[in-house]
Amino acid sequence: MTSMSQAQIGADTPMGANLVEGGATFKVWAPSAKAVYLNGNLGGVADWEKDHSDKLLVKNANGYWTGFVAGAGDGDEYKYYVVGEGSSGFKRDPYARELTKTPSFPIDVNCILRSPSVYPWHDRGFETPAFSDMIVYQVYVGTFASAPPEYSTFLEVIERIEYLAALGINALQPLPVTEAEQHPNFGYGGADFFSPEPLFVVYDKGRLAQHLTTVNRLLAAKGQRTLTAQQLASGPDQLRALVDLCHLYGIAVVFDVVYNHGGGFEGDDESIYFWDRQSTAGGNNASQYFIESGDMGPGGLAFALWKEEVRGFLVDNAKFWLTEFHADGLRYDEISLLLQKNTGNGWRFCQDLTGTVRFVHDRALQNAEYWPGEYSASRESIVTGAGFDTVQHDALRLAIVGAIKATPFGGSIDMEAIGGALRPQDVPQVWNAVPCVENHDTVHEGREQRIPILADSSDPASFYARSRAKVATGILLAAPGIPQLFVGQEFLEAKQWADDPKSSNRPSWEKLDAGDKPYVDQLRFTQDLIRLRWNEPALRSDNCNAFYASNADRVLAFHRSWNGRDIVVVASLSDAPLFGYQLGMPRTGHWAELFNSDVYDNWVNPLAVGNAAGIEADGAPMHGLPCSAAITIPPRAIVLFSAG
Repeated sequence: MTSMSQAQIGADTPMGANLVEGGATFKVWAPSAKAVYLNGNLGGVADWEKDHSDKLLVKNANGYWTGFVAGAGDGDEYKYYVVGEGSSGFKRDPYARELTKTPSFPIDVNCILRSPSVYPWHDRGFETPAFSDMIVYQVYVGTFASAPPEYSTFLEVIERIEYLAALGINALQPLPVTEAEQHPNFGYGGADFFSPEPLFVVYDKGRLAQHLTTVNRLLAAKGQRTLTAQQLASGPDQLRALVDLCHLYGIAVVFDVVYNHGGGFEGDDESIYFWDRQSTAGGNNASQYFIESGDMGPGGLAFALWKEEVRGFLVDNAKFWLTEFHADGLRYDEISLLLQKNTGNGWRFCQDLTGTVRFVHDRALQNAEYWPGEYSASRESIVTGAGFDTVQHDALRLAIVGAIKATPFGGSIDMEAIGGALRPQDVPQVWNAVPCVENHDTVHEGREQRIPILADSSDPASFYARSRAKVATGILLAAPGIPQLFVGQEFLEAKQWADDPKSSNRPSWEKLDAGDKPYVDQLRFTQDLIRLRWNEPALRSDNCNAFYASNADRVLAFHRSWNGRDIVVVASLSDAPLFGYQLGMPRTGHWAELFNSDVYDNWVNPLAVGNAAGIEADGAPMHGLPCSAAITIPPRAIVLFSAG
């Protein structure tokens, strides 16, 4: 290997391995290491002799080790050999942009030198949607599309982009896509924060050629230049292609990132855990990046956010997704635990993080998973003080799930709880909340059942299950905030999801592909209601008045409005139709029936119950509103009326 030099190394040299004119720079932080050597196959010369003197990086006063290798190029492999007080051995670059697939992780995996500027982006005209206009669709890449026992890939998600565009969502939120410690894994036990998960990458040339055909068809349909196989060969570029094509088809991408902890590091001696190889006798407080944080569950260890360099590592990671992958936002895992484990330092880190992201991309969504029960700060202060744009919000989900689980055929249902949860009171504006009905945490294998099963465990495709599922999704899409759907919710998916590729719990795409009517009709319902949300600004506004709820009748009504346009949403879980039902209305006159979920069952439902000719609000004041109307409410349905 060419000897190390300090040519082209300066104070502004970026962290990690970076291609520059004539070769590549290398920079790594290891304040307590005795020596750091660069090994690899660089510039066509393979040299893995560990601690040879000509591979020694130079350490500065701040604990950074640097070097330059002339002739190093894209695709070269490398790794560091670190000598510390406690041990000596190889370590992966914490900033590595890609890892080799074989041998299997984590034993003997190498880092790959990659240029972030090779991929030819096509998305120059894309603009991240306004937060209040977003509809988020959450997926796990690993089991999204393939058949057991194979992992799905970034390119298989691309195969479904036209489906996602037709669905109408405009923000794709994959679970973490970086290399995880254990498999199967949700993605929340990260070990390599800059490296896309190799299991999500297509390496086989035959399969790659098949996906390239789809990629180029999608590009050509938008009038864009096509790609070569080489431009789609690497893992990072396959992920870039996913983001690129999402943008071309009107979909933002919000990456899920994990800054509250790192992986468990079991059997992985080459990870960032004790990177400078200090003695482990002093516990995790001596582990360079982490602290002795107690039980963090399967996630591992909390970061030592009191260290400037550790904060910088995580902030650099956020910038990395925005700049190198054109991300439209970040969903931050368990910010409440981050603050709990890093009292004082955690709050400062959040402010540094959100401020930096806002400077780099001022339209990027910053969504915090924050639960007040895990930390003392209010949700409002997480937005106004820590600087996040939104917070995950569970109140509406809990109320809806509680109602769907209620005893069928008689008895009261707590519709008042749903009404009380529609407009979150603990955030400055309604779009600061991201509500859902299902998500990756709640409906994973072994946890809560999905809505169709909760509605009818004997037959999740029955009319009873279908209609209740429409009410659940319908309330979410008609409510304030940024609605978040979980994959399959839109078409009556009853199976819990799985991160294990051997599991058969995959989205039931085959039912849609075969035209299975209950699923196709449910999808049409969701598509049309999403489209209605786009066409009616009142459904995206801050205004929401839940003016009526009857637990006995199982009926809820709420008023949405914007710029002189009024919409009244009526949701019923009654098992019988209700005729001549008196409800207050915000204005007198004629109201059109804008949407009726009963029409979508056995589309077009010849027996649909509703108000096809509209209704007349000419009755006396009622429910705190100036007038009232007699309406027909189908069984287990959601109906929207409009005026203005």
